[in-house]
Amino acid sequence: MRFDRSGGVFCHVTSLPSEHGIGDLGGGAEDFCSFLGDAGVGHWQICPIGPTLASAGESPYQSPSAFAGNPLLIDLDGLAEDSWLGEDDLEPIPDFPDDRVDYGAVREYKLPLLRTAFERFDADGSAEATTDLNAFRDREPWLADYALFRAISDARTEGAWTEWPQPLRTRDSEALSDARERHAEEIRFREFVQWTFDRQWRELRDVAAAEGVSIVGDVPIYVALDSADVWANPEVFRLDERNRPSAVAGVPPNAGDDGQRWGNPVYDWERLADRDYDWWIARFRRLFDLADVARLDHFLGFVRYWAIPADADDPAAGEWHEGPGRDLFETVERELGNAPFIAEDLGFEDPAMEELMSEFGFPGMRVPQYANWCAEGDRYQPMHYPEGAVGYTSTHDTDTWVGYFEDLPERQRDCFRYNVGAEGDRPVEWEILDEVWSSEAVLAMTTVQDLLGLGSESRFNEPGTVDGNWDWRVTEDALDDEIADRLWEFGGRHVR
Repeated sequence: MRFDRSGGVFCHVTSLPSEHGIGDLGGGAEDFCSFLGDAGVGHWQICPIGPTLASAGESPYQSPSAFAGNPLLIDLDGLAEDSWLGEDDLEPIPDFPDDRVDYGAVREYKLPLLRTAFERFDADGSAEATTDLNAFRDREPWLADYALFRAISDARTEGAWTEWPQPLRTRDSEALSDARERHAEEIRFREFVQWTFDRQWRELRDVAAAEGVSIVGDVPIYVALDSADVWANPEVFRLDERNRPSAVAGVPPNAGDDGQRWGNPVYDWERLADRDYDWWIARFRRLFDLADVARLDHFLGFVRYWAIPADADDPAAGEWHEGPGRDLFETVERELGNAPFIAEDLGFEDPAMEELMSEFGFPGMRVPQYANWCAEGDRYQPMHYPEGAVGYTSTHDTDTWVGYFEDLPERQRDCFRYNVGAEGDRPVEWEILDEVWSSEAVLAMTTVQDLLGLGSESRFNEPGTVDGNWDWRVTEDALDDEIADRLWEFGGRHVR
């Protein structure tokens, strides 16, 4: 195993308190790290921190970059401390809701301020800051293509880069040179924003480390089609001669459903193998530069993946293909060492996948909301979690524990109470916390919503839906010393 036994809390950065309408990398995040430290919690799990788009429902899993940071998470107070914003620039602060993110209002407020900060830096930035930005450009090879991609995207009216004129779509060198010249200022702005995000993120990570907290990042296996990743690296994906997908990802039909067509381009794993998986190594290197642990979303896709012809709407038209398997992770170990991965293996019981996880010591996930509480030995009941697992009370994609429990049939609720030996009037969320923390799982994880005993109205994301996701926030006074003390006691009894 690559982990010491410990506990963790999931809370995406956007969900943290801030007076600027969205959780950011400033004081609210630092206070959350202090809460985790006071609670004796060793891990802070987040969603991907890349830019989000209104056109993709603000999903952090449909970002225009697998490498860049989300500009909306930049701490404006930090820019004021840098003297690139004045306190009066921040006024008036809109009357943002404190329990959810209004992404449109946040963009309207924050993006002009980021441009103001850039203009002042561009005009009066110190030699030291300019040198640091130049070093960031040199250190991050993805940055130039990302900044160019976003600059071109903002200037054009097409819905996606796959509809750009052919010279831009296929990256004709003369067309790219002309675009760099035409959009030079916008490119510098995008680079400044990413440098600022990177500096602030590293400062926050230092705060977390001082509290004894490791950050658990997230790696969606697929990237969005309308992304700098696909546009700048067409040879990594299965694209046709026009640089448009020839096959897209999804899952096949199963009993009771029609399957899913996700639409993300699939990888050309054979060509990647010939290149020693260079794009994936760069992606993992960047991730571990920003986080301590990585959750690999849809881990089955590294073993076998469902590829659907791009011109087919029916998921049943797809076929299974072999993934890179152990060859990829042997390459990762050669390049990056003993990388600490968590494998998202929910919904699939595949012997080859389980063998790969076992060989490399990647713990899988167990979520009690998938349990049949009346079935003896159910693998999702916490008392049956193996050491090689990460136990969750809920995840970013499930209902809260209270919401789930309220919807359970009465017999299932009775079986749950019997199985866990429920203690009188103890809140049901603390019953499951106790069970997950006392299991054999190497990591015990919960969510802020479950710590607070919140219901379905506080769910973070409901897969398959578009509206009302990714916007939940915790209020400033919700996580108090009493909750921290209770978590500390759990850790003392079970995982410390």
